Amino acid sequence: MTNKNSKVEFLPRSHFQELIEHLQQAGYTCVGPQVHEHAIHYAELAHADFLPQGMSEEQSPGQYRLHEAGHDRYFAWANGPQALKPLLFTPREALWQSSNNCEDNASLCFKELIPEQRPLAVIGARACDLAALYIHDKHFLQHGYRDPYYLARRKNMLLIAVNCTHPADTCFCASTGDGPRATYGYDLLLNELDDGFIIESHSEKGVAIQTQLNLQAAEASQLEQANDAVEQAAARQTRGLPAQNLSQPLLDNLHHPHWEEVAQRCLSCGNCTAVCPTCFCHSELDEPVLDGSHSVHYRQWDSCFCQKHSYIHGMTIRDTAGLRYRQWMTHKLGSWHEQFGRSGCVGCGRCITWCPVGIDITEEAKVICSGDQHD
Repeated sequence: MTNKNSKVEFLPRSHFQELIEHLQQAGYTCVGPQVHEHAIHYAELAHADFLPQGMSEEQSPGQYRLHEAGHDRYFAWANGPQALKPLLFTPREALWQSSNNCEDNASLCFKELIPEQRPLAVIGARACDLAALYIHDKHFLQHGYRDPYYLARRKNMLLIAVNCTHPADTCFCASTGDGPRATYGYDLLLNELDDGFIIESHSEKGVAIQTQLNLQAAEASQLEQANDAVEQAAARQTRGLPAQNLSQPLLDNLHHPHWEEVAQRCLSCGNCTAVCPTCFCHSELDEPVLDGSHSVHYRQWDSCFCQKHSYIHGMTIRDTAGLRYRQWMTHKLGSWHEQFGRSGCVGCGRCITWCPVGIDITEEAKVICSGDQHD
């Protein structure tokens, strides 16, 4: 539901820099999509000139290519390898430090290392990534334990969403119910048109920013154009999962021969879990300094595709690629419903694009859930 004080207004493209400047004046460090190493990544954004203006992309299983499209739009692309995950659940971070140099002469003392975080304004969040953020919020903040490291970043974040109008060939968010229109989880929402943006707020923080901008009244024709673009983006998606809750079909087919057929292609590289906006598997380790005075305890991303991830007391529980792929898919598309009330897949298609051998989760799910033993 939109904030009751919100207005639907129009921000000319030539004034987009004013939005960034107002965010900076409000104390936010801006983060936005930028081209880096031939892909679109989130990075600190000082000026609108650094946005990927005029860029579009081509995505297919195992393929990602950026190209100049000859337009003036900033957000005429689907997604890059990053989502919001690295900004909140970081790839590697120090949790605490243990030391033998204690003020009270104790033999060992511990110090929690909570990060100091500046307020962050993220420009360009997509509907699928906001859906993934909802899952992370439930995992890190709402299941009886509030992760202080995640919370330190989350509470200072302002989210500016952009409705998708240029889905990739690998996108299937319409089938999961998570896009291409953003309906929750943001502070400000942008619909990009050729000459500017329809802008509306969803929170008090969003209203405070919107009221500072020099905006125009949005015309009915602009609103219609923006709505049609999102509807057409959904209609252009050709991939999809067979259902939003696949718990029972997957459990009924745990011994389907197709698991092994996928395993013959899977490299167990973990790319799919690294780019997935919802995967949160991690490992923890201690790194002592050379003089033995203290040790730092780290948390870092891990993957259920790594053999060591299921290593317990001298044995590996999932010792083949087939078992690891089965674990990933049945958890994400099945048992997440028990944990979070929804699937762990938001239809962003990143796992398809960034899989080196082009394994397509939508196609594999259809074969396995059908129960058909003849591929």
